[in-house]
Amino acid sequence: MTYSTLLFELRDGVACITVNRPDKLNALSHTVITELATVAARIEEEEAIRAAIITGSGPKAFVAGADIGELSACNGAEAAALSQLGSGVFRRLERSPKPILAAVNGFALGGGCELAMACHLRLASENARFGQPEVKLGITPGYGGTVRLARLVGRGRALELLLSGGMIDAQEAWRIGLVNRVVAAEQLLAEAEKLLRAILENGPLAVAGCIRMVEDQETLPVDQALSLESERFGGLAGTEDFREGTAAFLGKRKAEFRGR
Repeated sequence: MTYSTLLFELRDGVACITVNRPDKLNALSHTVITELATVAARIEEEEAIRAAIITGSGPKAFVAGADIGELSACNGAEAAALSQLGSGVFRRLERSPKPILAAVNGFALGGGCELAMACHLRLASENARFGQPEVKLGITPGYGGTVRLARLVGRGRALELLLSGGMIDAQEAWRIGLVNRVVAAEQLLAEAEKLLRAILENGPLAVAGCIRMVEDQETLPVDQALSLESERFGGLAGTEDFREGTAAFLGKRKAEFRGR
């Protein structure tokens, strides 16, 4: 499968998806979003894909935001439809049972910051910059920025970024919990792959179960969330992977998980 705005590479179970519009700082056009929708489905459905990295082409930008030229031509109804399309794509990435990591290699502004936040994990290069500058255009974020930012960094810090429209650097993003770690630019993709391959050493049902449980617990009262966790813990204890994992631990050998 070929794409006009994305590069796609699959190596030993890890897919690397690169938004490839460097002349536009990888801005999210309608075509990028629809092609990301195809990729999100592939990640979920293809057994050969076990994890994914999303990054941007060139040294300047992960994704510098929406394509303002396209956006400026939209009326209210068209803008709402574009927001719903993008939100749906990002939500599918977020709900993927396979780990997806954003390797943020430069500007992650507006829709780019929202794309990074929809991924399960975020690694940033030292030159990365983050922000939600939509208020400077007279609008609010449209792809989940007001929702995910507050959940990741807290209401006060989120409102400061949202209302000011300002940018923060990679170290500040790490300090407030927006990214998991900051690495040298030349090591970004290598470190992203290293982290994902460490995750893939673990039981795939358990990895998917952790992603699903963290997702589901957000809307539940604590007691109900704890009850659900116990129920799913018991379900996984009935799998072949659990028997293999415990046997490997007791036998002091590496587990060979089969995802069942």
